[in-house]
Amino acid sequence: MSSQEEKKKMGRVSELQLKEAIANFNYFGRLKACEPFGSGHINDTYRLTFEIGDMGDVCVILQRMNREIFKKPVELMENIVGVTSHLRKKIIKAGGDPERETLNVILAKDGKAYYVDSMGEYWRSFKYITEATSYDLVEKPEDFYESAVAFGHFQRMLADYPAETLHETIEGFHDTKARLRAFKEAVEKDVCGRAASVQKEIDFVLSHEDTANVFGDLLEKGELPIRVTHNDTKLNNIMIDNTTRKGICVIDLDTVMPGLAMNDFGDSIRFGASTAEEDEQDLSKVSCSMELFELYVKGFLEGCAGSLTDKEVEMLPMGAKVMTYECGMRFLADYLEGDHYFKIHREDHNLDRARTQFKLVADMESKWDTMAEIVRKYANA
Repeated sequence: MSSQEEKKKMGRVSELQLKEAIANFNYFGRLKACEPFGSGHINDTYRLTFEIGDMGDVCVILQRMNREIFKKPVELMENIVGVTSHLRKKIIKAGGDPERETLNVILAKDGKAYYVDSMGEYWRSFKYITEATSYDLVEKPEDFYESAVAFGHFQRMLADYPAETLHETIEGFHDTKARLRAFKEAVEKDVCGRAASVQKEIDFVLSHEDTANVFGDLLEKGELPIRVTHNDTKLNNIMIDNTTRKGICVIDLDTVMPGLAMNDFGDSIRFGASTAEEDEQDLSKVSCSMELFELYVKGFLEGCAGSLTDKEVEMLPMGAKVMTYECGMRFLADYLEGDHYFKIHREDHNLDRARTQFKLVADMESKWDTMAEIVRKYANA
């Protein structure tokens, strides 16, 4: 057995571990079913179904948290409890449904928001959001729009939350200046001897140093506010109501921490407005769709409902460019270092990913005036 396979086997959840975790949360009723749930690759997720007398069945989510990615699970859960408690109050005040419009943490029997099992692993549990679905892919443009409204609404409801009180669950996650320094170090060390064959891509990164510095410089000048940000604004982190097809709840709050609103906006554009897959090898297929960009801008600003500053709104296109550039730089750095961070499924996979991101950046630059005009159009609507 290879060391990777051995590590994978050791990482599996045993039946005893699962039973121990279930027994230590404040659940009620008779356990009818326990099944793996969702498409996430970070945490181990299960949906439990309990029968509660004549009331019928109730479902909950149980997760074993990935401590290799999230080194401080207690701090992570402090963030989630703080943010969801704040959201719950806002939702109730607005006459919404707090059981469906935010995550609801189920406490362990000792009153904590997590349980540590006998193997030292951390577990947490949430109420299951009924009659709603998360989608991995955009089935129709309206879904992308709904995700924009939901993430914008998330920003608005947390605009008065003290972002400085949140822990950084992954330090320097979107510190693009620091990412560039790490990239330069990877090029200099060239541990796999790959740098010479990708000089064109390296030159692209280095020629865009101003892109890496732009937000850091504005922060230092005090021109941008630090906000509560989600930091993983993909479509599948929105629960969409099965009947209305409206986005009702933002989920997966593991990376909620202090950040910039433009980064959340930009990551959505990078992933959702691209005309090709993230690892497309035919770069002629890769571009930033202005139709999808406009749809997202409209929804995001609608959801934010005036909670962003004029400078933040103006910098939304730059958020798309910075996030795409940063992601491409990270893919290329990982390629130079031997593909140890991002999972690969073929030779040069990370290089292909980097190239798609850089093509997107170049395409955005060619459409810069159009992007800025779209933002102005909805900012003044």
